[in-house]
Amino acid sequence: MKNLSKSIILMFLFDILIYALVTTVWYSNFNLPKFYGIPVAVITVLGIVVLCLKSNYKIREFNITKKNAYLLLEGVVFAHVPALLLCFVANYLTVVKFMVANIVTVYLALEIYRALFHYYLFNLKRDKNILILGSGKRARILADGVQGKYALRMKVVGFVQVNEEDDENATDLGLPVYRNLRSLEQVIKDNKVDIVVIADPTELIITIPRRVKIYKMPDFYEMATGKFYVDEKTITELYYRIATRNSSLYDFCKRIYDIIASLIILLATLPILIYIGIRVKLTDGGNAIYTQNRVGKGGKIFKCYKLRTMYKNDYHPKDLKKGGYSDNQEQDDRVIPFCKFVRKARFDEIPQMINILKGEMSIVGPRAEWEEVVRIYKNEIPYYNARMWTKTGWTGWAQINQGHCINNDDVAEKLQYDLYYLKHRNVLWEIGILIKAVFLALGGRHG
Repeated sequence: MKNLSKSIILMFLFDILIYALVTTVWYSNFNLPKFYGIPVAVITVLGIVVLCLKSNYKIREFNITKKNAYLLLEGVVFAHVPALLLCFVANYLTVVKFMVANIVTVYLALEIYRALFHYYLFNLKRDKNILILGSGKRARILADGVQGKYALRMKVVGFVQVNEEDDENATDLGLPVYRNLRSLEQVIKDNKVDIVVIADPTELIITIPRRVKIYKMPDFYEMATGKFYVDEKTITELYYRIATRNSSLYDFCKRIYDIIASLIILLATLPILIYIGIRVKLTDGGNAIYTQNRVGKGGKIFKCYKLRTMYKNDYHPKDLKKGGYSDNQEQDDRVIPFCKFVRKARFDEIPQMINILKGEMSIVGPRAEWEEVVRIYKNEIPYYNARMWTKTGWTGWAQINQGHCINNDDVAEKLQYDLYYLKHRNVLWEIGILIKAVFLALGGRHG
């Protein structure tokens, strides 16, 4: 996907410079082994990769918050873990001092630059003016979505009426609607328009000056939000895209990736799973592993494996129509106390690696939902079935962006993330999604 702002490229390049320069200076200062190029390169490359995985270079998500400051520190620390290997060729205390000094300096330099970048972005950078051709539902949704992404520095200057019946509610957003238009070029000039987005088809497009960038509404919406715009037309186009695409190579590579990744996760966590299973068994005597009916690709029902984290005989799927238990684990007294972190870190879902090895699930994809709730969502959320065009996943684009939810509006938004993944999926991106999911899970933040 294209990036709507080139400003973030400056941050990316400056981060590389900070990592390389600071690490080189401290490495030399502590008189570590002379092959400094290798650890400097490893720390720099790994540091940038981690920041990418933590969405540091997605301009629509950029902001200065305590949470982002912590995530930045977490990333800087993780990038230095391989440096512990220096302990085999140098004094342990010297290596620790180098790592502490480097982590602190790199982190402070990155934070200072982000503070300066934030000031530039929100106080000095000129807004890009957007004119939307159309004033119906599509146009209003786009305007609302763009104006909610403040870091994009984009301002919707108004709508152009294409169909007379479409501008009934456009003025509710407090933006002008240009009607009976004779000169689109003059409107663009008067409002210093940089971008024109076509929400409704119109012949007015031929009068747009060449200097102005032009986007179709669904494409622009995806770039601005990271979500798929769902309506009859886009769903039809997505279905045709999937049906006509030769995905044999992708399917083969993805299957190999699924097998390798699931085996690594399963083997790496096996001691933890055994420990949790024994404690659960000793708590009330029930089985540590249980199964649920989940809905997979094409609506096929399969038995999903999970570690039990609730007291025996005290689990029933939520009936969304009749209420049910709180989705907040802290308020759910069915959960075995020591299992609350198990659920946050998603250790209870690691047995799903068995489903992945069996080919029923994938590492990355839309969440495998309960049979009961899928039946409800299919009836109440338009095009919900579209998420079943691919295998469900242990994690996914929706999971790392929104997490678990049960409210219909939230589930409808989650569907947009799922379909964005379905449209743009590729194995390299999925590897990044998995790594980010592991970061979130270890921090207890994965939905």
